[in-house]
Amino acid sequence: MQTTTQAAVATTGAQPLAEASQPGRLISLDAFRGLTVMAMILVNNPGDWGHIYPLLEHAEWNGCTPTDLIFPFFLFIVGVSLVYALDGVKRRNEPQGAVLLRVLKRAAVLFGLGLLLSLYPKFDFTTVRIMGVLQRIALVFLGCSIIFLKTNWRTQAWLVVVFLVGYAVLMQLVPVPGFGPANLEPSTNLGAWLDRLIFTEAHLWKSSKTWDPEGLLGTLPALGTGLLGALTAQWLRRPGPEPAAKVAWLFVAAGAIIILGLCWAPWFPINKALWSSSYVLYTGGLAMAGLAALYWICDVQGYRSWTQPALVYGVNAILVFCLSALLSRTFALFSLPRPNGKTGGLKEWLYEWGIVPFFSDPRMASLVGAVLLVLIWLGILSWMYKKRFILKV
Repeated sequence: MQTTTQAAVATTGAQPLAEASQPGRLISLDAFRGLTVMAMILVNNPGDWGHIYPLLEHAEWNGCTPTDLIFPFFLFIVGVSLVYALDGVKRRNEPQGAVLLRVLKRAAVLFGLGLLLSLYPKFDFTTVRIMGVLQRIALVFLGCSIIFLKTNWRTQAWLVVVFLVGYAVLMQLVPVPGFGPANLEPSTNLGAWLDRLIFTEAHLWKSSKTWDPEGLLGTLPALGTGLLGALTAQWLRRPGPEPAAKVAWLFVAAGAIIILGLCWAPWFPINKALWSSSYVLYTGGLAMAGLAALYWICDVQGYRSWTQPALVYGVNAILVFCLSALLSRTFALFSLPRPNGKTGGLKEWLYEWGIVPFFSDPRMASLVGAVLLVLIWLGILSWMYKKRFILKV
């Protein structure tokens, strides 16, 4: 971690309408990232995994719940962010070798952090999960950065089409070796077969053992999610249209993309685990609409006082994601008596002694446990934000 004395994010003061039409840092992007990470911490840390609050559940297979929006929203944000980070280099036609090296290093760090989370605390390399959330973020960041630097927006838009249609063809038409015709079942689809072939079952998601929701083939449509974010950012940075026109056209585009995803769903169902093409369009359209709304509220109208909690989460998004996972697994190493006579980790002990007795509904108790953890991290991150401690990866 490194300390910076410069402002890592824009202030929360009002911004004149004219400034919102100029290329620069978006308060709305920082707020969107922070809200997404807060939701990620909320759904990843229920008080009791056996009694998850219904809205915080993933769809069992096909379908999309509010929880299923979080990861694609984050990948969309990755696409938006990389444009704001790299567009200056591209506009000035500077040599890209050094920039690409930095991009590669950052992707490698993200991938390495993902492996570290998979290894901790046992560090058993024979069963470590190779893919994961941070690993997918790393690959999407790397792929979309290279595509953005080397192509124009029209080519990027066509690549979204190629990635989504190509993925649909692979998943729905290519026979699966050892299983027969193409299918979209959890363990017998082409992506699951490819992951077992390359990584072996020992290195897949432990909860399934035979397939991985962040599998290798699913990276292809995930690049489409990132590119939708990159295209959105290029529209926002485009000089000329007034902010109101930019927002209006973003909503039009978002609505069209959502409808297209819903129309595709009967043939290729909306499915997070498969990262299906219809899922990319549906969630990408919702993310685009969400950013457009926040852009209008925060950057155009200047209503920003409410964004402070989101900002403190947003500037240390990777830090809080990693630390929350590491601390959860560290707490599990403790063996403490529970009210039911059994033993459990420190987190379970605190939850069952400090929260459960006050609620008759176990699902509500589980929700309160998750919300309290979000608030605890808000306090920690607020202190870090005040001290300008920002994790750079």
